[in-house]
Amino acid sequence: MNKKELLQIADTALLKVTDRSEIVMQKGEGLYLIDTEGNRYLDFIGGWAVNCLGHSPKVISDILAEQSRLLINASPSFYNLPMLEYADLLIRNCCFDRVFFTSTGAEANEGAIKLARKFGAKFKNSASDIITTHHGFHGRTLTTMSATGKEHWEKLFEPKTRGFVKTIFNDYESVEKNVTEKTCAIMIEPIQGEGGVNVATIDYVKKLRNLCNHENILLIFDEIQTGMGRTGKLFCYEHYGIEPDIMTLGKGIGGGFPLSALLAKENLNIFDPGDQGGTYTAQPLAMSVGLVVLRELLSQNLVVHCEKMGKLILRRLLDLSETFEIKNIRGRGLLIAFDLMETKGTDLVNKCLNDKLLINSPGERSIRLMPPLVVNEDEIEEMLTILQNNLAVKKIA
Repeated sequence: MNKKELLQIADTALLKVTDRSEIVMQKGEGLYLIDTEGNRYLDFIGGWAVNCLGHSPKVISDILAEQSRLLINASPSFYNLPMLEYADLLIRNCCFDRVFFTSTGAEANEGAIKLARKFGAKFKNSASDIITTHHGFHGRTLTTMSATGKEHWEKLFEPKTRGFVKTIFNDYESVEKNVTEKTCAIMIEPIQGEGGVNVATIDYVKKLRNLCNHENILLIFDEIQTGMGRTGKLFCYEHYGIEPDIMTLGKGIGGGFPLSALLAKENLNIFDPGDQGGTYTAQPLAMSVGLVVLRELLSQNLVVHCEKMGKLILRRLLDLSETFEIKNIRGRGLLIAFDLMETKGTDLVNKCLNDKLLINSPGERSIRLMPPLVVNEDEIEEMLTILQNNLAVKKIA
């Protein structure tokens, strides 16, 4: 089929949930996506911080072929070999003791919410309220939308799940004054990704940890976007010198294959049989992919590489900000954002798209960069050249 015919199918067959550009992607190689017309796009979105090893890496395609010849699905009634191997490696490389594997970030966050409320029911006189933050993002199910701090979601799909209290990110007092006997957990992203790459301060996080200890409530880190090396540490909580009680992982954990995880301390191994589950939980294909992705991150030292490349981008953006309309440069590792002074974020995204660069605008005048962790210096310079060609020159007052 030609492009016109393919787009006709999109117009008539797909349930519309978002606006998409009239591009049909066909293949990927490393940092590049290639459409049906052979155009190559430098990808600094990375499948939405998903393709940590780049597009179609050999280690993932090889293990999918190998595992598919052995076992695709055994049902959640049984253990499977890659499930146990992966659980062992993951637990040995983090501060948690137990893991439950799921398929999407929202599903992992649902599990974290259920676990926190199970804790409240058992140990906190049925406390069920969970404190979250404005501009936080935890998923698109009814419950995770309720936890999310997007203002324009508040009236959608009512009635949603009750029991979520929104507070101001990086404002400890906003949290402290909202803790009651009904509170069972505090749930934050250490870096708000969809909210615009807002980084939690060390003071804020340490105070939250101390508050949770004092009040016997749980601290949940949603690391769907920040986990698996994205911030220059294997997990973002390592930047803060504290340990959460629960952590969720997604996106980069599967390198592009649908996979997520809920991790918890041993004292939270409290689900009763039937409380939690799912048809595709810990299915062998996903487990084999997760295992090779983590092995690759560790063996290739990609976390250190990520930190190095992130510092390079931040330094070069700072250089550009002397001449061009860039301000408020922020982020950690390869989760980076900056604000524009004049141009709308979506306008810059579209201009760069025309020049075959993929970037993201999470806010009206903000730009987010989240390339695969394997990005190299030449690809960074290519990105910066295209970006510079499309930025407005800073006006001198």
